[in-house]
Amino acid sequence: MPSQVRVVWDPGFTAYDFGPGHPMNPVRLDLTARLCEALGVFDAAGVEVFSPEVPDDAVLETVHDPLYVAAVRAASKDPDSADGSMGLGTEDDPAFSGMHESSARVAEGTRVVCADVWEGRTEHGVNFCGGLHHAMAGNASGFCIYNDIAVGIQWLLDHGAERVAYVDVDVHHGDGVERIFWDDPRVLTISLHESGRALFPGTGFAGDVGGPSAQGEAVNVALPPGTGDSAWLRGLHATALPLVRAFRPDVLVTQHGCDTHVQDPLAHLALSVDAQRAAAEALHRLSHEVCQGRWVALGGGGYEVVDVVPRTWTHLTAIAAHQPVALTEPVPEEWLDHVQTLLGRVGPRRMGDRDPAEGPIWHQPWDMGYNPHSEVDRAVMATRQAVFPLHGLDPWFD
Repeated sequence: MPSQVRVVWDPGFTAYDFGPGHPMNPVRLDLTARLCEALGVFDAAGVEVFSPEVPDDAVLETVHDPLYVAAVRAASKDPDSADGSMGLGTEDDPAFSGMHESSARVAEGTRVVCADVWEGRTEHGVNFCGGLHHAMAGNASGFCIYNDIAVGIQWLLDHGAERVAYVDVDVHHGDGVERIFWDDPRVLTISLHESGRALFPGTGFAGDVGGPSAQGEAVNVALPPGTGDSAWLRGLHATALPLVRAFRPDVLVTQHGCDTHVQDPLAHLALSVDAQRAAAEALHRLSHEVCQGRWVALGGGGYEVVDVVPRTWTHLTAIAAHQPVALTEPVPEEWLDHVQTLLGRVGPRRMGDRDPAEGPIWHQPWDMGYNPHSEVDRAVMATRQAVFPLHGLDPWFD
């Protein structure tokens, strides 16, 4: 009998470590796993936690240039040899000992959960260690060495999937995944992010719609800085959901970078954990609606490592387990004590941010009308006008 969800984790994933002072502190992964354990998510019925091995280079080379894989291996053995070529040894992606092995295991974790979902061993797959969406075929970028997402999607395509939809809600444009599948009509890539006019990597505009053989298969919603919960969810529901429904994928792959949060130090959106959880719920429901629940959910960015990342990705894992955690649920004292001991910080008291008396987040459905005076609505409409007709949809009404 298939499991409900397979989750990638063991403490060795904290070896993906760019060193002291780097924003991508691996403690965020450990704290997420500890919160899942403290809330009983990992012990819920139907949840399997597993640890992947280091894959053969051939797995990575399904999407990465062999010369790049060799360069990562070399920098992994001798970090001082990395000189910035191929993106290795830069400020964003400093080389470190064991870099190849730790990065390759992340990619293998995503490949395995994609295979498990596709071959019916589990309904959903979660790899909150993954979601490394900036890595290109031939270079590292934006804290990402190997593109685990592309490795997983390519495996699906190579093993019979005819259409894969990818939805990325990280605050940064999912440029690496988009670029690798830019001209592949079998892959729909959707990225909802802060505008590249304000944020790395400076790409992902409404007019970027895919290569000549895949017009409309790249979708970009470039939102203004300061976008909050309701407007962000309106943008997600007005773009990603109708497009995925029209595309009719065999598998839905989603990336849940939580650097959209108002407390994230590297970006400028203004979301709550509550909105991030609402997006995970919506995408989970969508997988059951369009592709029989075949859903692979991944992590991504997120640099507020105590107040945001652990709660958001625990919610994601619990939703995939069909055991959602209420926003009003108290954060377990054992987890808070660990955070205090480890980091000298006071952690969040509840699993949500918003005052429960305010009720759930409400967003205005698109069919209630377009507001040309809203900067968010103008961004959403630009995307709809660029892409919806290519999918047989009306940008004003569908």
